[in-house]
Amino acid sequence: MTAAPRTDAPALVDVRDLKVDYLTGTGTFTAVRGVSFQIAPGEILGLAGESGCGKSTIAFALMRLHKPPAFISGGSIRFDGRDVLALSPEELRAFRWSEAAMVFQSAMNSLNPVLTVFEQFHDMLKAHGPISKADARARAAEMLAMVGIAADRLDSYPHQLSGGMRQRVVLALGLTLRPRLVIMDEPTTALDVIVQREILQQVVALKEKLGFSVLFITHDLALMAQIADRIAVMLRGEIVEIGETDQMVNAPRHDYTRALWEAMPILSAPAEKGLVHG
Repeated sequence: MTAAPRTDAPALVDVRDLKVDYLTGTGTFTAVRGVSFQIAPGEILGLAGESGCGKSTIAFALMRLHKPPAFISGGSIRFDGRDVLALSPEELRAFRWSEAAMVFQSAMNSLNPVLTVFEQFHDMLKAHGPISKADARARAAEMLAMVGIAADRLDSYPHQLSGGMRQRVVLALGLTLRPRLVIMDEPTTALDVIVQREILQQVVALKEKLGFSVLFITHDLALMAQIADRIAVMLRGEIVEIGETDQMVNAPRHDYTRALWEAMPILSAPAEKGLVHG
């Protein structure tokens, strides 16, 4: 179980009436329609919904990663009281990784295939201040150890690592500058269930150790319910329900939330007489 987030502290992330549009050949398509939510310090907020509902669009908006034809057309995003939408390019460059970091769905697409793991750590660290190669290597080794990877993997290329190891490397990169928010956009989708569980356990353990908040995005409600403090459910660009995980699991109020749970396969079966289940 995750520790309860602080409820007496101001929100770390405060999103109000966020609207994101895409320009198309036939006009403007609104992908996010007036979405509002908050993330408390130390909280894991799950954002669930089917593919195409706007989850990743919200994640990109929080990091200001959208490029044309997408644009934020309304609302506000505040991080610890600071207006993210008003940040200059220089301020935005400093904000990313050090204040908020993002772990993308496909680690192979996030890592440069022609650079070793160390070179990718070194590039990121150099972008945020002068650092020697020796110090960068020591920092990178420390971060790999934190996610259970041996230091000798620093000289490996991404294709030489398993899918789970690549995802751990991306997580380590995201945590190197000790951000206060980590956005995880379907980070375990391409992994088998055993590796999924191991990585999520690591995320929770690291969150408890380092104190960051998490926006965890997935279409898998059952997976989300294992780690989230609260869950928000999206449908066609809107958040239709948000609440504590226990309530969202056991007493969802919106028809769509109930439909999502009913669509989940039931893998358990009644215990047969004489069998003991661990």
